[in-house]
Amino acid sequence: MAARRSLGRQFGWLWAAYAVSALGTWLAFDAFPLIAILVLDAGTTEVSLLAAAGTAVAAVVAVPLGPWVEFRRKRQVMVSMDLVRCTALMTIPAAFALGRLGFAQLLVVSIVVGAADIAFTAAGGACLKTLVRPADLLVANGRFESTTWTATVLGPPLGGAAIGLFGPVLTVLANAVSFLLSAVGIRAIGGREPRPAPAGAPRLRAGDLLDGWRYILADSALRPLFANTVLVNGLIMAASPLLAVLMLGRLGFAPWQYGLAFALPCLGGLIGARLAPRLVDRFGRHRVMRTAGALRACWLLGLAFIGPGPAGLVLVMAVEFGMITCMGVFNPVFATYRLHRTPSDRVARTLCAWSVTGKAGIAALTALWGLLAGVAGLRPAIAIAGLLMLATPFLLPRHDEPPRHGREPAPGPGQVRHEGA
Repeated sequence: MAARRSLGRQFGWLWAAYAVSALGTWLAFDAFPLIAILVLDAGTTEVSLLAAAGTAVAAVVAVPLGPWVEFRRKRQVMVSMDLVRCTALMTIPAAFALGRLGFAQLLVVSIVVGAADIAFTAAGGACLKTLVRPADLLVANGRFESTTWTATVLGPPLGGAAIGLFGPVLTVLANAVSFLLSAVGIRAIGGREPRPAPAGAPRLRAGDLLDGWRYILADSALRPLFANTVLVNGLIMAASPLLAVLMLGRLGFAPWQYGLAFALPCLGGLIGARLAPRLVDRFGRHRVMRTAGALRACWLLGLAFIGPGPAGLVLVMAVEFGMITCMGVFNPVFATYRLHRTPSDRVARTLCAWSVTGKAGIAALTALWGLLAGVAGLRPAIAIAGLLMLATPFLLPRHDEPPRHGREPAPGPGQVRHEGA
């Protein structure tokens, strides 16, 4: 095993900025629906509208952001999006303190934050590709993945305790501060970032808005992977609210049991992310991505068979642990593969198109599965999602093809100098 090595001071600041914003986001997990319910006395229809419409409209608003981000300095964009998210979220506690908080404001803020999330993610992927060597991208993405699952384990319990003591508005304030600290961390990266395009670059045209999708759909490997990830994430998220109703309503689980059932399995994501570089080192990137991608599709169906009591709780935790562990392996390998196949001058557009489609897909499938559950019932709807998941491995790339823009390092057995994520 090679000695653990640093990826550099600049990556360290980027990682720290990501970590603080991820923790802030998970501290405020479900804060908006809770504010709508506890503060504004919103009903089921309004809460569903907040979840679905906020995500869908944010995706539409973000469509022109890909080309806009592509031809700007990425760190400047990231700092700007952090400040936009901080400012938007700060309006919630301010309006609450003045007694002026309303449902429309929650909806607008969720749209603004969602669109800024997409722009930040697109710029962040492009920034990462310039800060670390191609051979180090998997290790870097593994560290981001580990951080995500760590924040997922710690954030909701801490946020739940804060909500119980101080109310949901405080967690929104904490999330806003986390974005401010993230902006400070990105500014601390230092160094001069070159301008990606000449100052006299042609003005953005309407046809340029589709550049990200054109590149994805023209690439023989990214095209099926795009369909796979959008469908998998959409089906998982579509089944999530149905499972909540099933567990908290019909099966009578307490809220703390429901939270525990999804917090502890996230440790599997941390394990998977730490294993990913070692598995790629031994078996090769493409084989690991296909295997982990197929295994992560095998678990969702099991959630249709949970029962009441300790046995049901253990089943949920086992299913979630297995699925999340596979996702922890798959996600950093997939993110690295996508960056290797995308030229540096198209990363922002490609990632933005990917995020927009993913968010729109989640919103559409969540709404569709809500209707399906109303017609067929909760368990059949979850089972249908699980059965469709079983077909998603057929959408994974079958061969490890060289990128269209020229070959970049594609780690195979023995080519990754692995280290802890």
